[in-house]
Amino acid sequence: MSIILVFGASGSVGRFLLPQLLQQHRVIAVSRVQHVGEVEWIGGDLNDQSIHWPQAEMAISLGPLDAFVTWLQRNPATTLRRIIALSSMSAESKRDSIDPRERALAERLRAAETMLMGIATERGVACTLFRPTLIYGAGTDRSLAPIARFARRWRVLRVPFGASGLRQPVHARDIAGACGAVLANSATFGRVYALGGGERLRFDALLLRLRAAVPGRVLPLPLPLMALLLAARCWRGSFLSASAIARLHKPLIADNSNAARDFGYAPVAFIAHDVLSH
Repeated sequence: MSIILVFGASGSVGRFLLPQLLQQHRVIAVSRVQHVGEVEWIGGDLNDQSIHWPQAEMAISLGPLDAFVTWLQRNPATTLRRIIALSSMSAESKRDSIDPRERALAERLRAAETMLMGIATERGVACTLFRPTLIYGAGTDRSLAPIARFARRWRVLRVPFGASGLRQPVHARDIAGACGAVLANSATFGRVYALGGGERLRFDALLLRLRAAVPGRVLPLPLPLMALLLAARCWRGSFLSASAIARLHKPLIADNSNAARDFGYAPVAFIAHDVLSH
């Protein structure tokens, strides 16, 4: 059986991907916290130079892309022949953000993507890079899950007026399925794919779908964008950051057509009930 190293395996995508891979491969999962179960785990920082890394034919990076690229640079003698890695649509959507930290994030992502593809070409490794939109499905994301938890606890859901920008949340199960679908698919070698969910929703409509998925009565609280913007500037723990509010009118969506053509990518429509569970 081929050996696959899965970095960031304890995250939302890893929860769906590991059982899928175990059917045909020997899987060695890597995360900061070591888990107990069927899968072999390496617990610790992937750039810890004291770790003895096993020789593997394939690697799947589900965590921070720049950290994975640094690991590759520090391990030039690996036997890898296949790499699949997650980046983010933030590489483009936050490129012109009003927040310098978000612009820096976008720059780091693009730099890591370029470096990864360069290393793969230099070493003769087949590499596929995914840029997913907002991932949900295990209660661990930092966007939809906190909103749903707030509504569940306080029975109030804040809905910005005029938040017309389209969003395309993608289930972690679909990202895991995409990783499995491209493992041996030569049409995807050296390619970068945008991956969005199967449904595009206005941001305000997305929030109302979340409200319907939270058990019990939840009161929608309409808020003017200006009020949200003032709150974001005065209180760092506000509902949305000033940069996120500035994007509420903008579409943050993906064109799935290339992924559908090359490996049959067919994501599900948004499942609001899965935001806090799977």
